Amino acid sequence: MIYYTGDIHGQKYDIERFCKRFNPTREDIIVILGDVGANYGQDERDAALKYVLDKLNPTILCIHGNHEIRPWHIPTYKAKEWHGGIVWYEEAYPSVLFAKDGEIYDLEGLRHIVIGGAYSVDKFYRLSRGYGWWSDEQPSEEIKQYVEQQLKENAVDVVLSHTCPFKYEPVEEFLPGIDQSTVDDSTEKWLDVIEETTDYMAWFCGHWHTNKRIDKMHFLFHQFESSDELQKMKVNKADLEREMEDG
Repeated sequence: MIYYTGDIHGQKYDIERFCKRFNPTREDIIVILGDVGANYGQDERDAALKYVLDKLNPTILCIHGNHEIRPWHIPTYKAKEWHGGIVWYEEAYPSVLFAKDGEIYDLEGLRHIVIGGAYSVDKFYRLSRGYGWWSDEQPSEEIKQYVEQQLKENAVDVVLSHTCPFKYEPVEEFLPGIDQSTVDDSTEKWLDVIEETTDYMAWFCGHWHTNKRIDKMHFLFHQFESSDELQKMKVNKADLEREMEDG
């Protein structure tokens, strides 16, 4: 089974409670949709979180958020192939994987493409206080081109992103006191184009600290969703295609 959830920002409690209640196995996967908090401070807090996540039964697949260092900047990370795509991992925490943007992972027959990153509206607050901020938090032009090429050449079932397409932005979640004219929304506007030109069954995103669903767009924060519904949709779609072929 695949389970999807939103940003945890270094907090282990929701995932621990979820695993205690539902007892996922090593064959199951939990997708965290960015801002994991496992590569933020490069200190004992990061290590403590990764230790806890690694000891849980399921494999943890992390999407890149805007509050974390990209794994290739950290010397302990290595790359490997996993379910048809490349992931980053550390030997000390082999069950905690970080997805590479633009990769497509075949998870239980569902093809997931990953598009991480977003702009930090708290950028100047963090910089003024010496907190972590990284200039490559948003997808680069190279990443965007790779994503576009992947979608041109491959069909996908599920999109996993940190932020959402611009037209789906939950404006009710905008932080008070932030001048929206200063916010770089280029990633969201690019995702608009991706969304409009991609045939997908479901799109999961985090970033906005809300739980809701609009059309096929699933916003997740503290809640979890499973792939049950998607598997049923895929079976129904395959049955329909076979009926059409049979005339």
